[in-house]
Amino acid sequence: MSQQTIDGLLLKEMIIAGANLLEHHREAIDALNVFPVPDGDTGTNMSLTMKSTVREIAAQDVQSASRLADMAARGALKGARGNSGVILSQILRGFARGIEGTQEIDAQCFAKGLKFGADTAYKAVMKPKEGTILTVIRVIAEDSARYVSKHPDNLKGLLDKVIKSGESILAKTPDMLPALKQAGVVDSGGQGLLTVLKGWRAAFNGEKVEETQTNIGDAATFEFEDDHDALEEIRFKYCTEFIIQEMNPGVTEDDVNRFRTRLTRIGDCVVVVGDFSLVKVHVHTNDPGKALQYACELGELVNLKIDNMAEERRERLKQAEEAQKAAEQKRMEEEAAKAEDELKEYGMVAVSLGEGFSGIFTDLGVDHIVEGGQTMNPSIEDILEAVGGVGAKNVFVLPNNSNVILAASQAAELSERNVIVLPTKNVAMGIGAVIAFNSEVNVEENREAMTQAAEQVKTGQITFAVRDTVFEDKEIKEGDIIGIHNGRIEVVGQDIHDIAIELVRHVVEEGDSLITVYYGQDTKEEDAQALGGEIAEIFGDLDVEVQYGGQPLYYYLISAE
Repeated sequence: MSQQTIDGLLLKEMIIAGANLLEHHREAIDALNVFPVPDGDTGTNMSLTMKSTVREIAAQDVQSASRLADMAARGALKGARGNSGVILSQILRGFARGIEGTQEIDAQCFAKGLKFGADTAYKAVMKPKEGTILTVIRVIAEDSARYVSKHPDNLKGLLDKVIKSGESILAKTPDMLPALKQAGVVDSGGQGLLTVLKGWRAAFNGEKVEETQTNIGDAATFEFEDDHDALEEIRFKYCTEFIIQEMNPGVTEDDVNRFRTRLTRIGDCVVVVGDFSLVKVHVHTNDPGKALQYACELGELVNLKIDNMAEERRERLKQAEEAQKAAEQKRMEEEAAKAEDELKEYGMVAVSLGEGFSGIFTDLGVDHIVEGGQTMNPSIEDILEAVGGVGAKNVFVLPNNSNVILAASQAAELSERNVIVLPTKNVAMGIGAVIAFNSEVNVEENREAMTQAAEQVKTGQITFAVRDTVFEDKEIKEGDIIGIHNGRIEVVGQDIHDIAIELVRHVVEEGDSLITVYYGQDTKEEDAQALGGEIAEIFGDLDVEVQYGGQPLYYYLISAE
């Protein structure tokens, strides 16, 4: 009889398999970009999100599916990058809520988890758009609910249905979004989600998914922090650690997995990581001899260490009374220092990619720069840490990329500070917003003024095409220079200078007074200055500035305001 439930150990294997399969297909998913630009990063963002998920669960061997799902959701949320990564983290977060309190997941529980995952993801997006990853998870959840109503006990069949449903709706996404159809691609986020779910099904069916660096389990690099002080109750006295090497003939990966399971039956805090050259083992147990006996069936044991945690606790209790006065004195000193170091009223965090832009933001008074942007979106955790490090009651966050705004919004929800995320879609808009900041007015007045200033900035970007395509009747060849304005490819050609001159005519509008040319890391300063001079001649009534942005992949970012 085939397996019809998923416990925490199997769910962990499924999540790792999904992460590994996603990493294998990361570049192909990156290439599913509507624009043929060199910064398609959906696959990368989703893979980095799943790597964070795996790091959170790699050292955990828990029987409860609910507990494991909570850990996975926490890891995904911390490491979520880009819109696709944030939405994926919300799907995992909703899934964990849907199976809350469940020791083993059956078909009906799995379908419920998918429904909660879809609902949570939709709520995270202010203006959900159909034809995206949201549509894919919603249809999968709906089809799964219908399936379990007729087959309530067939989990294997449900997982097959999940993949079939996902493939079907993914193929329809180009019909929902004209841009996808014209580019000849399916939705990249939906493809990434389906890839993860295929990894889940493979692991459930016992199929092996080739490991990648996503699988954080290398004994050579793994470090386990065993905090005995944090244990509320010592049920198992002996903290037992050792390494297994020189595996016995015939030992397989399945034997190692069975060994891990046997340890969970005689203790807790089980960690078994590594490969056939070296396996690190950690377990809290009342029978360390049995743990060693099991291990000897696999190979030779070295670096044995057994600590009596009960004795350690008794020693700590003896020291506690002596330390109490010192701790109280320290607390008073810390409170006094905190009173002196009051939080300032305002702070600013800006996402920036390129040393030139980072320098501009710093010069304008931005407190903290988060590295990232067009080619490497920062995670929710990156933004959250930056906000916490500012030391201000009210923190304005400038995402400076449309693919970072959702992650910034999630960070704002998690922060204890009053975080105001401004909808800046590029660094030029961010610079405009910072210039409009006024420390003498209240938060809402600043929000309004900074947002208005950002929205008045019009921008164009110049890069190169990474593949042949047709976009809005423009035939584009790999290597062509393309100028982008207002989310559209406006001009296509062979010469960067000519494209820049043509693009600036699209960007500048009547009433503008300033044009700024930000040149990237692959553009020579003399070329940028020459371009700025020519633009100044064409627009004689406008001021023209040329500044170093240092952005990768994009030769120029041109703004007008």
